[in-house]
Amino acid sequence: MTTDPRDELVEHLGPLRAFALSLCRNSATADDLVQEALIKAWTNIDKFEPGSNMRAWLFTILRNTYYSLHRKRKREVEDVDGAYADTLSQKPDHDGRLAMRDFGVAFDQLNDEQREALVLVGAGGFSYEEAAETCGVAVGTIKSRVNRGRARLAELMAVDDPDDIELTDSVTVGIVSAQNMA
Repeated sequence: MTTDPRDELVEHLGPLRAFALSLCRNSATADDLVQEALIKAWTNIDKFEPGSNMRAWLFTILRNTYYSLHRKRKREVEDVDGAYADTLSQKPDHDGRLAMRDFGVAFDQLNDEQREALVLVGAGGFSYEEAAETCGVAVGTIKSRVNRGRARLAELMAVDDPDDIELTDSVTVGIVSAQNMA
């Protein structure tokens, strides 16, 4: 009996939403991105190669959907300084040495490619090869983006050794920790 690949889609909702949230940093937009990516996956399921990596395929669809939306929105003006958004939400305080707010500010200053690479490899658990395939770039490019992103984060947060940071959030640990990047 052959299983329908559509049955596997629901298993990836959590990681898809986390990846979407890291890309757009807005929960409503992240939910819309995930929904759009799932609709595209569902309607194009015949293009999925059975036996290949469903998660990587879905992440690629989500990433491409994000960049299409991003290009479209470049022509729009939306709450540029974030004043309105700041009144709607408050980031939680972190109980370690590093405040989550400080991490968010530093993470937002990274370019899209570095942020994407850190999320895929550091927080998403993708191997360098899977991340490279998802982004459509060479493995060395992903390694470079991760390394430069981590170095830039350490610089922005004035951290000498990222491994000395006391963190409780596993996603943040995954992004800033060198041992999770190997």
